[in-house]
Amino acid sequence: MKICVLGSGSRGNCTLIESGDTVVLIDAGFSGKEIRRRLQLIDRQPQAITAVLVTHEHNDHISGAGILSRQAQIPLYANSGTYRAADSRLGKLFGRREFGTGEPFTLSGLQIHPFAISHDTADPVGFVITDGTYKVGYCTDTGKITTLIEHHLQGCEALVLESNHDPKMLRDGPYPLYLQQRVKSKHGHLANEDAARFILKMAPRGLRRVVLAHLSETNNLPELALQCACRYLDGYAPGVQILAASQHAPSPLMDLSWVGCV
Repeated sequence: MKICVLGSGSRGNCTLIESGDTVVLIDAGFSGKEIRRRLQLIDRQPQAITAVLVTHEHNDHISGAGILSRQAQIPLYANSGTYRAADSRLGKLFGRREFGTGEPFTLSGLQIHPFAISHDTADPVGFVITDGTYKVGYCTDTGKITTLIEHHLQGCEALVLESNHDPKMLRDGPYPLYLQQRVKSKHGHLANEDAARFILKMAPRGLRRVVLAHLSETNNLPELALQCACRYLDGYAPGVQILAASQHAPSPLMDLSWVGCV
């Protein structure tokens, strides 16, 4: 099983997960052209994508979903609340598939379990994806880690987890008060320490790889997010590898069957 965060942040989000001949994208928040370019950088083609899974309807998660579906003939999977909120922006799709939040489904050999998260959208979800050997969790755009989220993500070998902001940078930065409050709320985004505490909690349950995602370019720095996570894990989880996703370029393509990257 392989993972690559093609890009993550407030200007676009897209993650590739691959097992054998099955390739899924979680979200398609860049233009169709940009997603194609980033796929080429990791030697992948849009025509090989089995499906796009959508977490929620914000533009930085769906802006390229419709055109990618039409041009590369890829079905889109989302829940009914997300479809209702995003229909006018998605346009006509090659294939429209609907899942229920909390209801697992099978897609070309992958078992996919969408679970509820806490964000200010119609029906936002994270995903747990397994091929029977490896289990990957995806959880961004949530204002808090709930008991439900913890339950679903335990036992994941790899995790793409939001580490959105540094509280001091947010407080001292350019965001107006109402926007700061939205980011900090239970329907907003996780702070670095929220993510770090959760990683520490998950580490004894089989976690080996973490990608810190959805870092704010205004209210965070990759080095701050990484330092925070490593400070919490220091001496407690030496086997967990952590990297920070970039808004501007794909992460390394991580092969869960290897210690390093391919």
